[in-house]
Amino acid sequence: MKKRIYITRRLPEEAVEPLREHYDVSMWEQEGESVPRDVLLEEASSAHALWTMLSDTIDREVFECATQLEVVSNLAVGYNNIDLNAAKEHGVIVTNTPDVLTETTADLTFGLMMMTARRLGEAERDLRAGEWKSWLPMGYVGMDLYQAKLGIIGMGRIGEAVARRARGFDMEVLYHNRTRRHESESMYGFTYAELDELLAQSDFVVVLAPLTDETRGMLGAEEFAKMKETSIFINVARGEIIDEQALYEALKSKKIWGAGLDVFTKEPIDLDHPLLTLPNVTTLPHIGSASIRTRLAMMALNRDAIANVLEGKEPKNRLT
Repeated sequence: MKKRIYITRRLPEEAVEPLREHYDVSMWEQEGESVPRDVLLEEASSAHALWTMLSDTIDREVFECATQLEVVSNLAVGYNNIDLNAAKEHGVIVTNTPDVLTETTADLTFGLMMMTARRLGEAERDLRAGEWKSWLPMGYVGMDLYQAKLGIIGMGRIGEAVARRARGFDMEVLYHNRTRRHESESMYGFTYAELDELLAQSDFVVVLAPLTDETRGMLGAEEFAKMKETSIFINVARGEIIDEQALYEALKSKKIWGAGLDVFTKEPIDLDHPLLTLPNVTTLPHIGSASIRTRLAMMALNRDAIANVLEGKEPKNRLT
């Protein structure tokens, strides 16, 4: 009997087809919807492998009911949706998809910086709505990236890729990280700064840190109050790293100039969320890695990891 793989979202057939010859593969087919919890538990109970998304909660309950489960492969770099301790206790291997999305996410981060600073979303919406009546000397004026000071919180692979791009705009780069990146400092000219210093000096504050116990809620009212009134806040990491209500208050009261957000505490964000009422907020639906090449490369990592584990081989990007 073939081992069974369950995929929690509908994926392109080209990503899945190589598994079908050797395994019993099924997936949640409802486009645009997360698999319901009861369906996930039922499918997991007979699965040898779960191919999961960041939106799936793979907790102790899942591992306890999935008695045949050998591997969970997460279509993301992050894995805070998975209880790694429970996975270890049940002897389940967990993998993720690092490295392949670094450059694509850095592109998106820089694009979001430009979109927010130059008010591109606001201008495009007004044009489509017929609100653009004439050219105005101060119409849709924004902030410059060229020769601005960029502060990066979380200088991992993506942070370094963003900082490299900033060199093309002659930006000065500060960074704050759990550990100093001495080699990168000397190679690229980045400057380490304590968090308070980075917040006070930067024209752009970009969050690219992973979600951990240390970073959860690390940016709130006190931190936003330390930023310049002309500064722009960008979050392409995880929504839980910031206090969204505090960010709303800082933006509404113009303590900071603007914000660009690709991630939120709750996803999808509620349409009545106060952040969505502000004209100085640019929002995106968590699309940091959303290029065709990158998403297919991520899926290939998942697929290969699942096949390796089910064949008794060591997978890449093992977390447990």
